[in-house]
Amino acid sequence: MELMTTGLMLVILVAFIFFNWRSSKKQQKEFNDMMDNLAVGDEVTLKCGLIGEIVSIREETITVVTSKDKTKVRFLKTAVMTVDVKASEK
Repeated sequence: MELMTTGLMLVILVAFIFFNWRSSKKQQKEFNDMMDNLAVGDEVTLKCGLIGEIVSIREETITVVTSKDKTKVRFLKTAVMTVDVKASEK
């Protein structure tokens, strides 16, 4: 009986780890797709809370305009949290 209980707990643990791993892989893939599809003109929200429009893209960085005064700030691409409006939708 004890062996059966231990086996059941082990199966549940393995299933939990598998589904958790799959979920994180899916989130990572979505994030990588978003990074690959960034374009000049996209309006983005950054992890630090800034909202702006991408004006240039380099290999690892983006430059974002953040205000009416056309303040340009450079960030790592990984600082992008969400793409709010795609340039193609404007």
